[in-house]
Amino acid sequence: MAFGVGNMWHDMFVLGVPVWERLIRAVLVYAFVVVALRLAGKREIGALNPFDLVVLFFLSNILQNSIIGNDLSISGGFIGAATLMGLNYAAQRFLFKHARIDRLFEGQATVLIENGEVIHGNLKKELVTEDELIVAVHKQGIMELADVEKAVLETDGNISVFARTPTTEERRQLDMAAQLQRIEAALARLGAAGLGNATPS
Repeated sequence: MAFGVGNMWHDMFVLGVPVWERLIRAVLVYAFVVVALRLAGKREIGALNPFDLVVLFFLSNILQNSIIGNDLSISGGFIGAATLMGLNYAAQRFLFKHARIDRLFEGQATVLIENGEVIHGNLKKELVTEDELIVAVHKQGIMELADVEKAVLETDGNISVFARTPTTEERRQLDMAAQLQRIEAALARLGAAGLGNATPS
């Protein structure tokens, strides 16, 4: 019984591969995923389509084996996780202190709508469909693309939408209000002229 317990603890905590191999595996996988996601384009997690989700699902399982190798110990998992977290923290600190490199790595925002006109070339470049663009615009409470002053695909994958002021509907209401004011003024002038021309009985 003691022998079995001893083997259990050995399997749980004794590394199956050298520490340096575990560290190198984690570093290489981290670098690969960061570069791959950067090259894949600017698409926020909430906007992933079913194909993206399938790729991420299998990617996580495939790369998990690349990180752990033949080591299934808890200690190895802790070392791998700590390495990934440490790398991410170091990368964030480095990019925070080097804004130019951060901008180079993150890329630039892409304008999708300018003055109510959809820039289809940029949609194609960023693999954003017009339906996805319409959904993003509707989320901001804007019903028509023509009412968008500018829509920008940010480097983090979010689409920022800026409405025209006033919108088409607001302009229509303002025009109607102006027309009503002109009609009321004309009626008032007619009424005043009629009273002026009226002869007392």
